Amino acid sequence: MKLENTLRVERAVRRMTQAELAGRVDVSRQAINAIETGKFIPSAVLAIKLARVFGKPVEEIFILSEESNPVGVEI
Repeated sequence: MKLENTLRVERAVRRMTQAELAGRVDVSRQAINAIETGKFIPSAVLAIKLARVFGKPVEEIFILSEESNPVGVEI
């Protein structure tokens, strides 16, 4: 499984920079970039803060996708 997100799209719709979003949730711009690119999975608290910025449920911002597990073990 993989955690995907729509942060880049949500930011674009609102013409918001990574730095602006980072300031709203009290993290670095680099952290926002890492989340958007899937290199970092945010904590539950940060995910909720990000969802609140966009006025959407967490599940609309962060999507758990079904990705084949190479070992075939359910996680």
